[in-house]
Amino acid sequence: MSVKIEIPQFLQHLTNGVKVAKANGNTVGECLADLIRQFPQLRELILDENGKLLKYVEVSINGVSTYPQELANPVKDSDVIYIFHAIAGGCAM
Repeated sequence: MSVKIEIPQFLQHLTNGVKVAKANGNTVGECLADLIRQFPQLRELILDENGKLLKYVEVSINGVSTYPQELANPVKDSDVIYIFHAIAGGCAM
């Protein structure tokens, strides 16, 4: 399967300015592995040493969260994978 992966601005310096990359795979994990094959510097900012998403990295397919299966989610041709940082906040009193 061939999908598009939207590269967030905070990672584009590692992709030579590429905003949208094409990747192949049958799952989110396989597609991210193909993306990392193309841009190896992304690995440490997306995956931990065990190959799992870092705790603050979120992934969606066509705007729908992949949680809790994340990397195991299947993809199909023309899907768009989005990578983003989860942001947590609090309230000031």
